[in-house]
Amino acid sequence: MNKKTIRDIDLKGKKVLVRCDFNVPMDENKKITDNTRIVAALPTIKYLLENNCAVVLCSHLGRPKGEFKSEYSLKPVAKELENLLGKEIIMANDVIGEDAKAKAQELQNGQIMLLENVRFHKEETENDKEFSKQLASMAEVYVSDAFGSTHRAHSSTAGVAEFLPAVSGFLIEKELKFLGNAVSNPERPFVAILGGAKVSDKIGVIDNLLEKVDTLIIGGGMAYTFFKAQGYEVGNSICEMDKLDLAKELMKKAEEKGVKLMLPIDTKIAKEYKADAESKTVKYNEIPEGWEGLDIGEETIKLYAKELENAKTVVWNGPLGVFEFDQFAVGTDEIAKIISKIDATTIIGGGDSSAAVKKAGLEDKMTHISTGGGASLEFLEGKALPGIECLLEK
Repeated sequence: MNKKTIRDIDLKGKKVLVRCDFNVPMDENKKITDNTRIVAALPTIKYLLENNCAVVLCSHLGRPKGEFKSEYSLKPVAKELENLLGKEIIMANDVIGEDAKAKAQELQNGQIMLLENVRFHKEETENDKEFSKQLASMAEVYVSDAFGSTHRAHSSTAGVAEFLPAVSGFLIEKELKFLGNAVSNPERPFVAILGGAKVSDKIGVIDNLLEKVDTLIIGGGMAYTFFKAQGYEVGNSICEMDKLDLAKELMKKAEEKGVKLMLPIDTKIAKEYKADAESKTVKYNEIPEGWEGLDIGEETIKLYAKELENAKTVVWNGPLGVFEFDQFAVGTDEIAKIISKIDATTIIGGGDSSAAVKKAGLEDKMTHISTGGGASLEFLEGKALPGIECLLEK
Protein backbone atom coordinates (compact mmCIF):
# COMPACT_ATOMS: atom_id res chain seq x y z
CA MET A 1 0.00 0.00 0.00
CA ASN A 2 2.68 2.44 -1.05
CA LYS A 3 0.43 5.39 -1.85
CA LYS A 4 1.34 9.06 -2.15
CA THR A 5 0.22 11.33 0.69
CA ILE A 6 -0.19 15.11 0.91
CA ARG A 7 3.49 15.23 1.92
CA ASP A 8 4.56 13.77 -1.43
CA ILE A 9 3.26 16.43 -3.82
CA ASP A 10 3.55 20.17 -4.16
CA LEU A 11 0.33 21.66 -2.84
CA LYS A 12 1.41 25.26 -2.27
CA GLY A 13 -1.31 27.68 -3.27
CA LYS A 14 -3.45 24.95 -4.89
CA LYS A 15 -7.19 24.45 -4.70
CA VAL A 16 -7.74 21.08 -3.02
CA LEU A 17 -10.85 18.89 -2.82
CA VAL A 18 -10.80 16.78 0.37
CA ARG A 19 -13.14 13.82 0.96
CA CYS A 20 -13.70 13.66 4.72
CA ASP A 21 -15.84 11.38 6.84
CA PHE A 22 -18.22 13.77 8.59
CA ASN A 23 -20.92 11.12 9.00
CA VAL A 24 -21.37 11.99 12.68
CA PRO A 25 -24.19 11.11 15.09
CA MET A 26 -26.64 13.90 16.00
CA ASP A 27 -29.55 14.22 18.42
CA GLU A 28 -33.07 15.33 17.46
CA ASN A 29 -32.01 19.02 17.73
CA LYS A 30 -29.22 18.45 15.16
CA LYS A 31 -26.60 18.76 17.87
CA ILE A 32 -23.53 16.59 17.20
CA THR A 33 -23.20 14.00 19.97
CA ASP A 34 -19.75 12.67 19.01
CA ASN A 35 -17.30 14.79 17.00
CA THR A 36 -14.50 12.16 16.79
CA ARG A 37 -14.64 11.95 13.00
CA ILE A 38 -14.48 15.72 12.60
CA VAL A 39 -11.50 15.96 14.96
CA ALA A 40 -9.79 13.15 13.00
CA ALA A 41 -9.87 15.32 9.85
CA LEU A 42 -8.17 18.34 11.44
CA PRO A 43 -4.47 17.40 10.93
CA THR A 44 -4.99 17.13 7.15
CA ILE A 45 -7.01 20.37 6.96
CA LYS A 46 -4.42 22.27 9.04
CA TYR A 47 -1.56 20.99 6.86
CA LEU A 48 -3.36 22.24 3.74
CA LEU A 49 -3.89 25.65 5.36
CA GLU A 50 -0.18 25.78 6.29
CA ASN A 51 0.55 25.21 2.58
CA ASN A 52 -1.68 28.15 1.68
CA CYS A 53 -4.26 25.98 -0.09
CA ALA A 54 -7.87 26.86 -0.81
CA VAL A 55 -9.70 23.91 0.77
CA VAL A 56 -12.96 22.43 -0.53
CA LEU A 57 -14.32 19.78 1.87
CA CYS A 58 -16.94 17.19 0.98
CA SER A 59 -18.62 14.32 2.84
CA HIS A 60 -21.80 12.32 3.15
CA LEU A 61 -24.08 12.25 6.20
CA GLY A 62 -26.66 9.55 6.80
CA ARG A 63 -28.66 8.04 3.96
CA PRO A 64 -30.67 10.71 2.14
CA LYS A 65 -30.88 8.32 -0.86
CA GLY A 66 -30.20 10.84 -3.59
CA GLU A 67 -32.66 13.48 -2.40
CA PHE A 68 -32.13 16.90 -0.86
CA LYS A 69 -33.32 16.43 2.74
CA SER A 70 -32.60 19.22 5.20
CA GLU A 71 -32.29 16.82 8.15
CA TYR A 72 -29.14 15.44 6.49
CA SER A 73 -27.57 18.84 5.87
CA LEU A 74 -23.90 19.28 6.78
CA LYS A 75 -24.55 22.75 8.26
CA PRO A 76 -24.06 21.51 11.87
CA VAL A 77 -20.70 20.07 10.77
CA ALA A 78 -19.66 23.48 9.38
CA LYS A 79 -20.48 25.03 12.78
CA GLU A 80 -18.48 22.37 14.64
CA LEU A 81 -15.52 22.86 12.29
CA GLU A 82 -15.65 26.62 12.90
CA ASN A 83 -15.48 26.01 16.66
CA LEU A 84 -12.59 23.55 16.35
CA LEU A 85 -10.52 25.58 13.88
CA GLY A 86 -11.48 29.06 15.09
CA LYS A 87 -11.98 29.95 11.45
CA GLU A 88 -14.89 30.74 9.14
CA ILE A 89 -16.22 27.82 7.10
CA ILE A 90 -17.94 28.90 3.90
CA MET A 91 -20.98 26.63 3.52
CA ALA A 92 -22.29 25.85 0.04
CA ASN A 93 -26.04 25.42 -0.38
CA ASP A 94 -25.59 22.61 -2.88
CA VAL A 95 -22.99 20.10 -4.10
CA ILE A 96 -22.24 20.75 -7.78
CA GLY A 97 -24.83 23.46 -8.33
CA GLU A 98 -24.39 27.17 -9.06
CA ASP A 99 -23.82 28.14 -5.43
CA ALA A 100 -21.08 25.57 -4.82
CA LYS A 101 -19.33 26.34 -8.10
CA ALA A 102 -19.44 30.11 -7.59
CA LYS A 103 -18.12 29.80 -4.02
CA ALA A 104 -15.39 27.39 -5.12
CA GLN A 105 -14.37 29.77 -7.90
CA GLU A 106 -14.10 32.71 -5.47
CA LEU A 107 -12.38 30.70 -2.74
CA GLN A 108 -9.07 32.30 -1.75
CA ASN A 109 -5.95 30.57 -0.48
CA GLY A 110 -6.24 29.98 3.28
CA GLN A 111 -10.05 29.74 3.09
CA ILE A 112 -12.21 26.65 3.66
CA MET A 113 -15.56 25.77 2.17
CA LEU A 114 -17.80 22.78 2.79
CA LEU A 115 -20.04 21.34 0.09
CA GLU A 116 -23.50 20.05 0.98
CA ASN A 117 -24.03 16.33 1.55
CA VAL A 118 -22.71 14.51 -1.55
CA ARG A 119 -25.40 11.84 -1.15
CA PHE A 120 -28.09 14.42 -1.98
CA HIS A 121 -27.27 13.22 -5.53
CA LYS A 122 -27.96 9.60 -6.45
CA GLU A 123 -25.08 9.93 -8.94
CA GLU A 124 -22.65 9.93 -5.99
CA THR A 125 -23.30 6.31 -5.02
CA GLU A 126 -23.58 5.30 -8.68
CA ASN A 127 -20.04 6.69 -9.24
CA ASP A 128 -21.47 8.62 -12.19
CA LYS A 129 -18.69 9.91 -14.43
CA GLU A 130 -20.28 13.29 -15.16
CA PHE A 131 -20.98 13.91 -11.46
CA SER A 132 -17.36 12.98 -10.61
CA LYS A 133 -16.14 15.38 -13.31
CA GLN A 134 -18.30 18.24 -11.94
CA LEU A 135 -16.98 17.63 -8.41
CA ALA A 136 -13.39 17.50 -9.66
CA SER A 137 -13.83 20.73 -11.65
CA MET A 138 -13.79 22.70 -8.38
CA ALA A 139 -10.16 21.82 -7.55
CA GLU A 140 -6.67 21.00 -8.83
CA VAL A 141 -5.82 18.15 -6.43
CA TYR A 142 -7.90 15.47 -4.72
CA VAL A 143 -7.15 14.31 -1.15
CA SER A 144 -8.82 11.16 0.15
CA ASP A 145 -9.14 11.12 3.93
CA ALA A 146 -12.40 9.26 4.62
CA PHE A 147 -11.12 5.76 5.42
CA GLY A 148 -14.59 4.63 6.54
CA SER A 149 -15.83 5.11 2.95
CA THR A 150 -12.86 3.74 0.99
CA HIS A 151 -14.53 0.36 0.48
CA ARG A 152 -17.17 2.13 -1.63
CA ALA A 153 -16.56 3.01 -5.28
CA HIS A 154 -18.47 6.30 -5.17
CA SER A 155 -17.83 9.54 -7.06
CA SER A 156 -16.33 11.41 -4.11
CA THR A 157 -14.27 8.43 -2.88
CA ALA A 158 -12.90 7.10 -6.18
CA GLY A 159 -14.51 8.66 -9.28
CA VAL A 160 -12.88 12.10 -8.92
CA ALA A 161 -9.43 10.47 -9.03
CA GLU A 162 -9.93 9.99 -12.78
CA PHE A 163 -9.87 13.75 -13.22
CA LEU A 164 -7.43 14.96 -10.55
CA PRO A 165 -4.08 13.84 -9.10
CA ALA A 166 -5.17 11.85 -6.02
CA VAL A 167 -3.26 11.40 -2.75
CA SER A 168 -4.16 10.41 0.81
CA GLY A 169 -4.51 12.63 3.84
CA PHE A 170 -2.95 11.87 7.22
CA LEU A 171 -5.90 9.82 8.49
CA ILE A 172 -5.75 7.30 5.65
CA GLU A 173 -1.95 7.26 5.86
CA LYS A 174 -2.25 6.25 9.52
CA GLU A 175 -4.88 3.58 8.80
CA LEU A 176 -2.72 2.03 6.08
CA LYS A 177 0.35 2.13 8.28
CA PHE A 178 -1.20 0.29 11.22
CA LEU A 179 -3.65 -2.04 9.48
CA GLY A 180 -1.20 -2.64 6.62
CA ASN A 181 1.70 -3.54 8.92
CA ALA A 182 -0.51 -5.76 11.05
CA VAL A 183 -1.62 -7.73 8.03
CA SER A 184 1.61 -7.86 6.03
CA ASN A 185 4.46 -7.45 8.50
CA PRO A 186 3.33 -8.00 12.11
CA GLU A 187 5.65 -8.28 15.08
CA ARG A 188 4.99 -11.73 16.56
CA PRO A 189 3.26 -13.31 18.38
CA PHE A 190 0.35 -11.90 16.36
CA VAL A 191 -3.04 -12.42 18.05
CA ALA A 192 -6.38 -11.55 16.44
CA ILE A 193 -9.60 -11.35 18.45
CA LEU A 194 -12.86 -11.63 16.54
CA GLY A 195 -16.26 -11.10 18.09
CA GLY A 196 -19.66 -10.03 16.88
CA ALA A 197 -22.83 -11.97 16.28
CA LYS A 198 -22.29 -13.92 13.09
CA VAL A 199 -19.62 -16.07 11.50
CA SER A 200 -21.06 -15.08 8.10
CA ASP A 201 -20.06 -11.43 8.67
CA LYS A 202 -16.46 -12.44 9.29
CA ILE A 203 -15.84 -15.46 7.00
CA GLY A 204 -13.41 -13.56 4.78
CA VAL A 205 -11.61 -12.02 7.75
CA ILE A 206 -11.20 -15.36 9.56
CA ASP A 207 -10.04 -17.04 6.38
CA ASN A 208 -7.48 -14.33 5.60
CA LEU A 209 -6.21 -14.03 9.18
CA LEU A 210 -5.66 -17.78 9.45
CA GLU A 211 -2.90 -17.24 6.87
CA LYS A 212 -1.22 -14.64 9.06
CA VAL A 213 -1.85 -14.94 12.82
CA ASP A 214 -0.30 -17.12 15.50
CA THR A 215 -3.48 -17.18 17.58
CA LEU A 216 -7.11 -16.48 16.67
CA ILE A 217 -9.41 -15.81 19.63
CA ILE A 218 -13.15 -16.13 19.01
CA GLY A 219 -15.88 -14.58 21.17
CA GLY A 220 -19.30 -13.03 20.79
CA GLY A 221 -22.32 -14.69 19.21
CA MET A 222 -20.31 -16.43 16.51
CA ALA A 223 -18.71 -18.76 19.09
CA TYR A 224 -22.00 -20.70 19.40
CA THR A 225 -21.92 -21.65 15.71
CA PHE A 226 -18.49 -23.18 16.35
CA PHE A 227 -19.82 -25.06 19.42
CA LYS A 228 -22.79 -26.39 17.46
CA ALA A 229 -20.41 -27.49 14.67
CA GLN A 230 -18.59 -29.60 17.30
CA GLY A 231 -21.87 -31.26 18.25
CA TYR A 232 -22.64 -29.33 21.47
CA GLU A 233 -26.07 -27.96 22.39
CA VAL A 234 -26.30 -24.17 22.43
CA GLY A 235 -29.87 -23.65 23.74
CA ASN A 236 -31.39 -20.44 22.36
CA SER A 237 -27.99 -18.87 21.63
CA ILE A 238 -27.50 -17.19 18.28
CA CYS A 239 -26.37 -19.89 15.86
CA GLU A 240 -26.10 -20.03 12.08
CA MET A 241 -27.21 -23.55 11.25
CA ASP A 242 -26.25 -23.08 7.59
CA LYS A 243 -22.65 -22.24 8.56
CA LEU A 244 -21.79 -25.36 10.61
CA ASP A 245 -19.77 -26.97 7.81
CA LEU A 246 -17.96 -23.72 7.28
CA ALA A 247 -17.08 -23.51 10.99
CA LYS A 248 -15.68 -27.04 10.79
CA GLU A 249 -13.62 -26.09 7.73
CA LEU A 250 -12.20 -23.04 9.49
CA MET A 251 -11.23 -25.12 12.55
CA LYS A 252 -9.57 -27.63 10.23
CA LYS A 253 -7.71 -24.88 8.37
CA ALA A 254 -6.43 -23.46 11.69
CA GLU A 255 -5.11 -26.89 12.61
CA GLU A 256 -3.42 -27.31 9.23
CA LYS A 257 -1.83 -23.87 9.42
CA GLY A 258 -0.63 -24.40 12.99
CA VAL A 259 -2.78 -21.52 14.21
CA LYS A 260 -4.07 -21.71 17.78
CA LEU A 261 -7.85 -21.23 17.48
CA MET A 262 -9.30 -20.40 20.89
CA LEU A 263 -13.00 -20.63 21.77
CA PRO A 264 -14.67 -19.75 25.08
CA ILE A 265 -14.50 -22.42 27.81
CA ASP A 266 -17.40 -20.94 29.77
CA THR A 267 -20.22 -18.62 28.92
CA LYS A 268 -22.62 -16.29 30.71
CA ILE A 269 -26.14 -17.31 29.78
CA ALA A 270 -29.52 -15.69 30.28
CA LYS A 271 -33.18 -16.69 30.32
CA GLU A 272 -34.01 -13.95 27.81
CA TYR A 273 -32.36 -11.25 25.71
CA LYS A 274 -32.67 -8.18 27.93
CA ALA A 275 -30.54 -5.99 30.18
CA ASP A 276 -31.85 -7.29 33.53
CA ALA A 277 -32.40 -10.92 32.54
CA GLU A 278 -31.74 -13.70 35.04
CA SER A 279 -28.25 -15.03 34.27
CA LYS A 280 -25.61 -17.55 35.31
CA THR A 281 -22.28 -18.85 34.05
CA VAL A 282 -21.89 -22.41 32.74
CA LYS A 283 -19.29 -24.45 30.87
CA TYR A 284 -19.38 -24.01 27.09
CA ASN A 285 -20.84 -27.52 26.62
CA GLU A 286 -23.51 -27.27 29.33
CA ILE A 287 -25.93 -24.64 27.99
CA PRO A 288 -29.42 -25.77 29.04
CA GLU A 289 -32.43 -25.67 26.78
CA GLY A 290 -34.25 -22.32 26.83
CA TRP A 291 -31.13 -20.31 27.81
CA GLU A 292 -28.90 -18.24 25.55
CA GLY A 293 -25.23 -17.25 25.73
CA LEU A 294 -24.70 -13.48 25.92
CA ASP A 295 -21.09 -13.10 27.12
CA ILE A 296 -17.85 -14.98 27.73
CA GLY A 297 -17.36 -16.29 31.27
CA GLU A 298 -14.66 -15.53 33.87
CA GLU A 299 -12.56 -18.61 33.09
CA THR A 300 -12.50 -17.63 29.42
CA ILE A 301 -11.41 -14.08 30.32
CA LYS A 302 -8.49 -15.56 32.33
CA LEU A 303 -7.58 -17.92 29.47
CA TYR A 304 -7.64 -15.15 26.85
CA ALA A 305 -5.71 -12.79 29.18
CA LYS A 306 -2.93 -15.36 29.51
CA GLU A 307 -2.71 -15.71 25.72
CA LEU A 308 -2.60 -11.92 25.25
CA GLU A 309 0.16 -11.35 27.83
CA ASN A 310 2.95 -12.22 25.38
CA ALA A 311 1.38 -10.82 22.21
CA LYS A 312 3.33 -8.23 20.23
CA THR A 313 0.58 -7.37 17.71
CA VAL A 314 -3.13 -7.50 18.53
CA VAL A 315 -5.99 -6.81 16.12
CA TRP A 316 -9.48 -6.79 17.65
CA ASN A 317 -12.73 -6.59 15.73
CA GLY A 318 -16.16 -7.19 17.26
CA PRO A 319 -17.41 -7.27 20.88
CA LEU A 320 -17.22 -10.50 22.92
CA GLY A 321 -20.72 -10.24 24.34
CA VAL A 322 -23.82 -8.05 24.25
CA PHE A 323 -21.86 -5.04 25.50
CA GLU A 324 -24.91 -2.74 25.28
CA PHE A 325 -26.22 -4.50 28.42
CA ASP A 326 -23.93 -3.85 31.39
CA GLN A 327 -24.14 -7.33 32.88
CA PHE A 328 -23.07 -8.85 29.54
CA ALA A 329 -20.37 -6.26 28.80
CA VAL A 330 -17.91 -7.77 31.30
CA GLY A 331 -16.00 -9.92 28.79
CA THR A 332 -15.61 -7.08 26.31
CA ASP A 333 -14.60 -4.59 29.05
CA GLU A 334 -12.09 -6.94 30.69
CA ILE A 335 -10.42 -7.85 27.40
CA ALA A 336 -10.24 -4.12 26.52
CA LYS A 337 -8.52 -3.46 29.86
CA ILE A 338 -6.06 -6.31 29.28
CA ILE A 339 -5.21 -5.11 25.77
CA SER A 340 -4.71 -1.56 27.08
CA LYS A 341 -1.96 -2.75 29.45
CA ILE A 342 0.13 -5.08 27.29
CA ASP A 343 3.37 -4.06 25.57
CA ALA A 344 2.19 -4.56 22.00
CA THR A 345 0.88 -2.76 18.91
CA THR A 346 -2.86 -2.80 19.58
CA ILE A 347 -5.27 -2.10 16.74
CA ILE A 348 -9.02 -1.81 17.27
CA GLY A 349 -10.89 -2.43 14.02
CA GLY A 350 -13.67 0.14 13.97
CA GLY A 351 -17.41 -0.29 14.54
CA ASP A 352 -18.66 -1.86 17.78
CA SER A 353 -15.17 -2.68 19.08
CA SER A 354 -14.25 1.01 18.91
CA ALA A 355 -17.51 1.92 20.66
CA ALA A 356 -16.75 -0.64 23.39
CA VAL A 357 -13.22 0.70 23.92
CA LYS A 358 -14.54 4.27 24.08
CA LYS A 359 -17.30 3.23 26.49
CA ALA A 360 -14.59 1.76 28.74
CA GLY A 361 -12.63 5.05 28.46
CA LEU A 362 -9.54 3.30 27.09
CA GLU A 363 -9.19 4.81 23.61
CA ASP A 364 -5.98 6.69 24.48
CA LYS A 365 -4.39 3.44 25.69
CA MET A 366 -4.62 1.75 22.27
CA THR A 367 -2.03 2.18 19.50
CA HIS A 368 -4.66 2.75 16.85
CA ILE A 369 -8.45 2.80 16.66
CA SER A 370 -9.65 2.45 13.10
CA THR A 371 -12.22 4.98 11.88
CA GLY A 372 -13.74 2.55 9.40
CA GLY A 373 -15.98 -0.36 10.38
CA GLY A 374 -16.75 -1.91 6.99
CA ALA A 375 -13.54 -0.59 5.43
CA SER A 376 -11.28 -2.05 8.10
CA LEU A 377 -13.10 -5.39 7.87
CA GLU A 378 -12.63 -5.53 4.10
CA PHE A 379 -8.99 -4.50 4.52
CA LEU A 380 -8.46 -7.34 7.02
CA GLU A 381 -10.13 -9.65 4.51
CA GLY A 382 -7.43 -8.73 2.03
CA LYS A 383 -9.87 -7.05 -0.37
CA ALA A 384 -8.85 -4.15 -2.59
CA LEU A 385 -10.49 -0.90 -1.43
CA PRO A 386 -11.57 1.32 -4.40
CA GLY A 387 -10.89 4.53 -2.44
CA ILE A 388 -7.28 3.44 -1.84
CA GLU A 389 -6.62 1.77 -5.20
CA CYS A 390 -7.33 5.06 -7.01
CA LEU A 391 -4.54 6.97 -5.25
CA LEU A 392 -1.18 7.68 -6.90
CA GLU A 393 1.64 5.24 -6.17
CA LYS A 394 4.77 6.60 -4.51
